[in-house]
Parts: sequence; structure tokens; C-alpha cells
Amino acid sequence: MSAHRVAWALLAGALFGLGLAVSGMTDPDKVLNFLDIAGRWDPSLALVMGGALAVAVPGFAWVRRRGVAFTGGAIPPAPAPRFDTRLLVGSTLFGVGWGIAGYCPGPALANLAHGALEPVLFVLALLAGSQVARLFDAR
Repeated sequence: MSAHRVAWALLAGALFGLGLAVSGMTDPDKVLNFLDIAGRWDPSLALVMGGALAVAVPGFAWVRRRGVAFTGGAIPPAPAPRFDTRLLVGSTLFGVGWGIAGYCPGPALANLAHGALEPVLFVLALLAGSQVARLFDAR
């Protein structure tokens, strides 16, 4: 991977992490309160997602029209959409894990900087789960 691509990746990751921190989405309680629709529901996660989509959708459309990625490489064609058992099971496991822990991968990685045990355990479980998925893929 070229230094140019690594620099773009680091910039994108830092911007994403900053957005998570500024919006408060690194706090698992914010996420859990969003999922608690019958209790202390907090709509701020939906607003953050909406704001992200408002920026990303036009940005992706612009890059597709350009035909060239920011790194100078070609843009691969979008894969054909598919809905199958694998997608359903994976999405369900992701959602259940997210609902139990209050973390998804981005905020969990951002929270590693705090040195708390919870995000470390979440990331370890995430890595273990990805290896279990690889075992299933190998079959």
C-alpha cells in the first residue's frame, strides 16, 4: 500500500473518530438509550446517522461520477446486492452484540484510548468472532 493511500486512510479514520467523539457516540450509554425505545429513548444516534448520510451519499455519488478514487485508483464496481442466510445471521449477531455492549467497532476502537476494560473485551470478542466467521467461511 502506498504512503499516499495510508495517509488518506489515516485522515479518514481520524475524521471518523473525531466525529464519533464530538457527537458523543463513543459513550455506550448513548447507544443503549437509543435502543431503549420504551424507556429513556435518545434520538441523537439517529440524528448523527442522518447527518453522516447527508454528507456521504452526495460524496459517494460525486466520486462515482469522477470515476477515480481520492487515492488515484480505479473505483471497483458495486457488488450485486444479495440477501441470504449468511447476511441475516451476521446482521443479527452484530445487532445483538451492539445492543448488549452498546459498542459497534468504530466507537469500541476509539474507546481503546481510554484504557478501560470494557472496550478491550469488546474488541477481543470482535476479533474472536471474526476468526470464528473465517472458520465457517473455510467450509
